[in-house]
Amino acid sequence: MWYNKQRTRRRREGEKTLTARRVLILTASIGSGHIKAAEAVRRELQQQMPEAEIVTVDFMSRQISLLHWLMKQIYLKMLAFVPNLYDVFYRIAGGASGGSLVQKAFSVVMLPVISRLIERFHPDAVICTHPFPEGAVSLWKRRHQSNLPLAVVMTDYSLHQIWLYPGVTQYFMATEAMREEMIARNFSEQSLYADGIPVDGRLAFLPGKEAVRAELDLPDGCPAVLLMGGGLGLGGIAPTLQELESIHERLALLVVAGHNEALLAEAKRFAKTSRHLVRVWGYTEQAHRLMQAADLLITKPGALTISEAFVLGLPMLLHDPIPGPETENAVYATKNGAAVWLHPGERLAAAVRDLLGGGCLERMRQHALACGRPDAARVIAGRIAGGILRQIL
Repeated sequence: MWYNKQRTRRRREGEKTLTARRVLILTASIGSGHIKAAEAVRRELQQQMPEAEIVTVDFMSRQISLLHWLMKQIYLKMLAFVPNLYDVFYRIAGGASGGSLVQKAFSVVMLPVISRLIERFHPDAVICTHPFPEGAVSLWKRRHQSNLPLAVVMTDYSLHQIWLYPGVTQYFMATEAMREEMIARNFSEQSLYADGIPVDGRLAFLPGKEAVRAELDLPDGCPAVLLMGGGLGLGGIAPTLQELESIHERLALLVVAGHNEALLAEAKRFAKTSRHLVRVWGYTEQAHRLMQAADLLITKPGALTISEAFVLGLPMLLHDPIPGPETENAVYATKNGAAVWLHPGERLAAAVRDLLGGGCLERMRQHALACGRPDAARVIAGRIAGGILRQIL
């Protein structure tokens, strides 16, 4: 009953509550999307609760748990060598009975770390942008009969059992269709919000396209194609560069290799002999400016990447989704007219030629903007801040 006792004490303290709030944001460095969503919410929440202490913890870092870190390494190896194995896991976890079993196993394994974090930070509320810490917090609440507010920010464009746990105070999701599906599963409507996936609020304040292109010294009239594979540099960027070499029209190829050092070196070698203008970055804080400058984004369909592209009105050519949630993300973006999904066997260079020369990019840009939720992080932060106040006071 730790949280309930803390709540009673704070009620007695009255106005001191306003300066004593602590929010713990739990995320996971499996790719960069969960981290970016957590940071977007943290930034907006700090604006709305300037007196609060807000701490973000990477639940899968080595500093937090060696076991969690090893699990992450196994996951990354799995993606590199046997991605279909993850597809099997995703499907098993999606079943009602199988999902429950998988969820319970992960929650039990991760409960000791959650217990240590709650004991260390004594949070007034917890926010999760990944299902692993969410499940562990849910289990901790049940075992301690706690009313600790738990907000969950989903980072997919489809609903999956692995995100669904008891004891969640607020669920934030990408689409109204996901909300309706949760209502059909008998979740309380008052706890469900289809506010979009949170992106960096500063996207709305980027300079215009031409200004950014001038900063990057990109030639006038040269179509700019951005190649990204998330923080891990996945998505077959190296073979994509080789395919694009067959396009005779000179392109500006903007390559973001992320933390993939081998890809970074290979792309730099390619740049020396390419017919195209090739610029190469590793992990960079300039990714949003590169997206603003680009005419087309070639990427794997990570949810945060496509959410940012929606906000910026950037058409996408999607390929090599990780089986499971990224496949669903690709379906969503394609169905809404903001992307073309390149399936195995289809020629990438031909698709790029068609997109750049067919006059459809402007239509795709408008469709992308229609899907964008630039205020998602601000709205989510506002709802969480209000929920914290209601539960504490």
